[in-house]
Amino acid sequence: MTLAIVRNPADSISQSLHGRLVGQLIREHAGMTGDEPVRIVNATLAFLAVCAENPGRNLRPSQRVDLGWHTFILNTRDYAEFCEHLGAGFLHHVPDEFTRPSTTRTAMRAALASTVETLTAAGFEVDADLWATDAGSCSQCHSGCTNCGQGDGDGSFCR
Repeated sequence: MTLAIVRNPADSISQSLHGRLVGQLIREHAGMTGDEPVRIVNATLAFLAVCAENPGRNLRPSQRVDLGWHTFILNTRDYAEFCEHLGAGFLHHVPDEFTRPSTTRTAMRAALASTVETLTAAGFEVDADLWATDAGSCSQCHSGCTNCGQGDGDGSFCR
């Protein structure tokens, strides 16, 4: 019998930074309660780790994970140190202004499938609620990203 090793994304940053990111999400997103901000921060850390580990993959965050990425990247020094720690250089958040996103649930699920599979293969637990295919804007890591299929019709596009 083989036991799967589950990676804890929270181990990749200090408890202090983790707490600050969680607090920032709570302050900036009214109605975010319970363990949701903790789960968002953890899912964001896992997402960024697989972006760094898979630079040729077309990975993209879900809408909820993108909130966490926005929160983290605003803490520029901490974010840059985290990226350096991952060993892949700075992971850029790059929106695409040219490809119209799809708004169907099936298309969104398909667009996130590669990322969810990559997270699972890398040993991260996938929080089904956070990786649900809600409509909303998102962007991706720095390399080879494509239309994520998550648009809210406001002219925001993903790459």
